[in-house]
Amino acid sequence: MIRKVFSYLIPIKIFKKKSVRSKTIEVTWANGELVLDSENTNYSYGSLQRILRYGLKNIGFKTIEKMDHILVLGVAGGSVIKTLVEEIGFKGKITGVEIDGDMIQIANEYFNLSQISQLEIVIDDAFEFVLKTKKQYDLIIIDVFEDTTMPNFLFEPFFSERVFSILNKQGFILFNTMILDEKHNIRNRKYISEINPDLYSTKMLPRVEHHNELIIIEKVA
Repeated sequence: MIRKVFSYLIPIKIFKKKSVRSKTIEVTWANGELVLDSENTNYSYGSLQRILRYGLKNIGFKTIEKMDHILVLGVAGGSVIKTLVEEIGFKGKITGVEIDGDMIQIANEYFNLSQISQLEIVIDDAFEFVLKTKKQYDLIIIDVFEDTTMPNFLFEPFFSERVFSILNKQGFILFNTMILDEKHNIRNRKYISEINPDLYSTKMLPRVEHHNELIIIEKVA
């Protein structure tokens, strides 16, 4: 495809749509691959896929491969789901929760997300879903953004405790956060300080792709 070849020289935008949730959604050929972006940040594939792959690698591909059920809060184009299925070889069930129906429509059309048979997509708010679900998960990936903004509820103890309660023992949380200023640094340190060290092991992977900090939490008791 000629656009793919030329994208190594200059990004080539092939789709753009206004979205209530994400302001603008764009699909672009960049360096030979399709990426999904919002107005100010990469949403799927590109740098975001590298960030979450790095977090998954830190948990351990072999560990993830043996899991039964993974929950993804914030699907966007589904790059982390592609990593789980195509790179790690995960064969279990994946539930993906995405508030923006437009995003899933684009993910199906441009990134073939609907072809992943073990994936169930739920169009819902991450907060609401976590309150309602009756299931337990071995890995919960939290990747919830509206452009470069992270909703405050993600860092509130009430939400955290609910997420912890639906995580199986020896299960993991992979939480992707964005650090743009010192307030965000303080927010992340406060979040970590409120986690019970007797029940959870916590690791931080700072400054992944410049502005992202990954928090990995394992339920040890």
